[in-house]
Amino acid sequence: MPILPTTVVGSYPQPEWLVDRQMLGTRLPPRTRALEIWRVAPEFLEQAQDDATIVAIRDMERAGIDLITDGEVRRESYSNRFATALEGMDLDHPGTALDRTGHPNPVPRVVGPIRRTRPVEKRDVEFLRAHTDLPIKATLPGPFTMSQQAQDDHYHDEEELAMALAEAVNEEVRDLFAAGADVVQLDEPYLQARSEKAERFAIKAINRALEGITGTTALHTCFGYAHIVHNRPKGYPFLEPLADTTAKQISMESAQQNVDLGVLNSLRGKTLIVGVLDLADNSAVEPIEIVVSRIKNALRYVDAERLIVAPDCGMKYLPRETAFGKLRVLTKAAERVRAEL
Repeated sequence: MPILPTTVVGSYPQPEWLVDRQMLGTRLPPRTRALEIWRVAPEFLEQAQDDATIVAIRDMERAGIDLITDGEVRRESYSNRFATALEGMDLDHPGTALDRTGHPNPVPRVVGPIRRTRPVEKRDVEFLRAHTDLPIKATLPGPFTMSQQAQDDHYHDEEELAMALAEAVNEEVRDLFAAGADVVQLDEPYLQARSEKAERFAIKAINRALEGITGTTALHTCFGYAHIVHNRPKGYPFLEPLADTTAKQISMESAQQNVDLGVLNSLRGKTLIVGVLDLADNSAVEPIEIVVSRIKNALRYVDAERLIVAPDCGMKYLPRETAFGKLRVLTKAAERVRAEL
């Protein structure tokens, strides 16, 4: 990949013919299964998801993104596809947990030991690998965030639950690299929403999830989707401790909150993926000059050899034409800055 490469956080807009986007956009990301959002009959759903995944792949290729994902097209949310596939989760009788906005939300209920009985996203990665020659990234929910998105009626100890989830994540990460992933990313937004608990056991759980992994790993953290979470802090309550994770890359959003990137000085041992596209406005594609200035601001604190640029969180909620336009501006801005280095 070139110096100053571009990537995506994970998601990309799902087509209207595949999901009910109005339903998707007016509810919190589901923690349990939400089969009602799919417009396609169950017997044709996998084929439809395959086709929509190819659309997402081609858009990212046409936009010039250097490291792509499958757009997370097969998911109802970033976390529930994996979490609800684990043994020990009762999906028929869900529990309740407070989401990051402070409202109760249906969540998987932990009723027995957490075990991963099968690969969950292996086929997803194999399909992505078969349909692009670009480097690819797979994304998984992290163990700390999943522990905060469940009702624990078995372990009665959040740290013990997180460590059990970490073991399942570790098994999945190994399979995703074996399936052809170049990078595997763990999504941990709840590091910021539950920072006091994160200080107690998140790093331990994350490092267990990545134990023995030799491939390139990333850890993503954020403030929640701007489309849904409107009361967002300006800074990260829990970022500096991520220097102690074994993840090789740390991914964060910054454009929407105008984050003071001086905090990146605490992560000098990591490659940094910095969000430079504001996704809070779902209709506007920002001028290239603004994105160039955001990239140059990040370069005040990070050497170009350690910087990857990306959107902020929430691309799935944008109209597809807006999402593609933003990705195109991202790659053009990176090209411009790269030429000046």
